[in-house]
Amino acid sequence: MTQTRAALRPTVLTALLAALLSVLLAPAPASAASLQEVTGFGSNPGALKMYRYVPDGLPAGRPVVVALHGCTQNAAGYASGTGWTTLADRWGFSVVLPQQQSGNNLSQCFNWFEPADIRRGQGEAASIAQMVDRQLADVSGDPSRVYVTGLSAGGGMTAVMMATYPEKFAAGGIVAGLPYGCAQAAGTAYVCMYVGATQTPAQWGDRVRAARPGYTGPWPALTVFQGTADYTVKPVNMTALVDQWTNVHGADRTADVGDTVAGYPHRVYRGPGGNAVVETYSLTGMGHGQPVDPGAGDAQCGAAGAYFLDVNLCAAYRLGKAWQLG
Repeated sequence: MTQTRAALRPTVLTALLAALLSVLLAPAPASAASLQEVTGFGSNPGALKMYRYVPDGLPAGRPVVVALHGCTQNAAGYASGTGWTTLADRWGFSVVLPQQQSGNNLSQCFNWFEPADIRRGQGEAASIAQMVDRQLADVSGDPSRVYVTGLSAGGGMTAVMMATYPEKFAAGGIVAGLPYGCAQAAGTAYVCMYVGATQTPAQWGDRVRAARPGYTGPWPALTVFQGTADYTVKPVNMTALVDQWTNVHGADRTADVGDTVAGYPHRVYRGPGGNAVVETYSLTGMGHGQPVDPGAGDAQCGAAGAYFLDVNLCAAYRLGKAWQLG
């Protein structure tokens, strides 16, 4: 037995050394994707910053989501707070995150109410459109599956992008936002936010049609999330958004679907072709912010915080499902 043990010692030692070397020499695991700033994406007339999130190994031909933060927020906080980056990893799409600069707006709000920033080919709207073009080129994204969404001022700018560049977006998601041309119709941004503008559906629709003269469609579909206890952007703005975009799509203002999702009233308005063109979630008792539902469940996403409100419904997930991202 002594001789057998002695004979085994070199073999055991060799095996241990080999195992140790295999650990030391193994390639490091691939680093997780992170938010990256992109410079030189165009003439950038709106003087915005561009950030993006691209999951590791993302194949060509995947969708792109443009996500616009609210006032006092930034790209990184909105990316994680909403849950968009988590869903991008899960479902396989990239996210473009424009960021406002204090030189443009002291509260870092996107200027959804400034005429120079809400016209095609000008200001912040043109900068965001340039970001979309750069992203599609860099990741070989699917130009027919580009979506835009945002909170509050970012929601107002979402309406701007849908109106001024409708050919670039398949759909939009507005969270506590405002219809296109609202400040002009109301006289000031504050009247629009706190009171709302008095316009007929046709007048609202005309504002969108005038933003892209001669364009006849297809128009982006719209989903709206609005808290009933929002005193910063009054719920009347969701009604105006429904009026505006049903008119643009040639749909009536009678919901074709009326049910509840996670306990909240949910409505779907269908266009002449039978497809959903406007969808709304009325979040009973919710104040001003992005609906999130933190957790590891399939329908859960986002993180609670300032203007990220845990209401057991994640807006990013609902939008992703409506847009067939996953």
